Amino acid sequence: MGDGLSDTDLETGRVQLDLLRRATPARRIRLALSLSRTVMSLSRGGLARRLKDASSEDLGLRFVALHYGADLAVDLRADLASRRP
Repeated sequence: MGDGLSDTDLETGRVQLDLLRRATPARRIRLALSLSRTVMSLSRGGLARRLKDASSEDLGLRFVALHYGADLAVDLRADLASRRP
């Protein structure tokens, strides 16, 4: 908590950490999934703002390339193309 990378004061950080430690595993999983959804949504929104003219598919492929690697995005693009009539 005292690493200098947070804008949360130490006492508030301690309270947050204590609440997290006392949370049930189910609650921790819900919190982690919620945080993941939020980060993914923010990332997709940022891409959409930067690439205003991109199609939904292109935005999705850019997201995959950014977060999972260009090789996977290339393979996914080929797979999607093979499914088109």
